[in-house]
Amino acid sequence: MSKKEITFDSCNQLVSQFEAVVKNPVRERSSVYYTGVDLGTACVVLAVLDENFRPVAGAYRYADVVRDGMVVDYIGAIRIVRELKAELEEKLDTELLYAAAAIPPGTDSLDGGAIKNVVQGAGFEITALLDEPTAANAVLKIQNGAVVDIGGGTTGISILKDGKVVYVADEPTGGTHFSLVVSGAYNLSFSEAELYKRKEENHKELLPVLKPVIEKVASIINRHIKGYDVDEIYLVGGTCCLAGIETIIEKQTGIHTRKPDNPMFVTPLGIAFSCTQEEMD
Repeated sequence: MSKKEITFDSCNQLVSQFEAVVKNPVRERSSVYYTGVDLGTACVVLAVLDENFRPVAGAYRYADVVRDGMVVDYIGAIRIVRELKAELEEKLDTELLYAAAAIPPGTDSLDGGAIKNVVQGAGFEITALLDEPTAANAVLKIQNGAVVDIGGGTTGISILKDGKVVYVADEPTGGTHFSLVVSGAYNLSFSEAELYKRKEENHKELLPVLKPVIEKVASIINRHIKGYDVDEIYLVGGTCCLAGIETIIEKQTGIHTRKPDNPMFVTPLGIAFSCTQEEMD
């Protein structure tokens, strides 16, 4: 039985548009702007859409205000989001009022309030707070399968059936752990290992070194999809930019595993798409 092949065409096109407006914002007037705030372990990203849900601006900054999906530097997080907000407002010559945010799946009772307060503390009215892989699917538009968001600190999983989320989970293990392995293997400081890992020209060399921690991520995925009818895995998140990560995960899970061209910006764009929901209580 054949099934429709997901091409990622619209996702890749949207991400490409976003990458372009990060460099050259679109200053055409819009009646409303929707902002997605992605507070990642390694990077804070703001994505802005216009009234027609087209990317018009974006900014990001590598930071250390979140660890394992939890805010550890509350004041620092507010400062970074506020500064990125001001930077984008200047570029667009407008005030950004509304924002949505996301958290690792299942952490709403632990850190949802902190994320909400960071976004509000930076001057936004928060309209929605959702889990990261589910947010990513607003861009991916997957009907069936597992969306896996491998961020800096955690691996989040959303299982979808007929376009609806039927299960979410999140566990520590992500890009931070990759960097620790690189640091030990190459005798680099953590910050040096982070920079080394991000360079695409090093990925082929790093893949065998990182294989054990990638296999651990695969074991997390296997454990959480057990008992569900998952025949495809879709990877997003900055850590998935590592070339070849999908091949190792596919081999370990036995499930076809794919990712869009640039997995890093899928989740913040999905968060921005969710900004249209009615304001939270």
